[in-house]
Amino acid sequence: MQRNSIPLAVHVLLEYGVGVLTILSPFLFSFDDDAAKIVAVLIGAGIVVLAVVSDAPTGLARTLPNASHVVIDYVLGLLLIVAPFVFGFSGDDTAATAYFIALGLGYVVLAVLTRYQDVKPA
Repeated sequence: MQRNSIPLAVHVLLEYGVGVLTILSPFLFSFDDDAAKIVAVLIGAGIVVLAVVSDAPTGLARTLPNASHVVIDYVLGLLLIVAPFVFGFSGDDTAATAYFIALGLGYVVLAVLTRYQDVKPA
């Protein structure tokens, strides 16, 4: 096992939780902006779908190759960071802005630390 790496199975389990948390975030953190609420629910649902289709032991459908998963993770992290500015709620809804930026940064860190392929003995 590589040091400082998270197995893909654990990564996908975290995605299930993060997806549900993101769906619930407008209600848990009292988002004010309607766009922030809609984007949170849609992105949260997308994260759950990503977890379901991931080719990992904890994926249910296991149809998404790991090479695609890693790209989606980085794109998703970037999307989360820029979402408050792209969807126009960065100035009006500080709770939503903070949530999206923190989640995006966390997602990028998770992607960096994840071992997307099994380490095979030499």
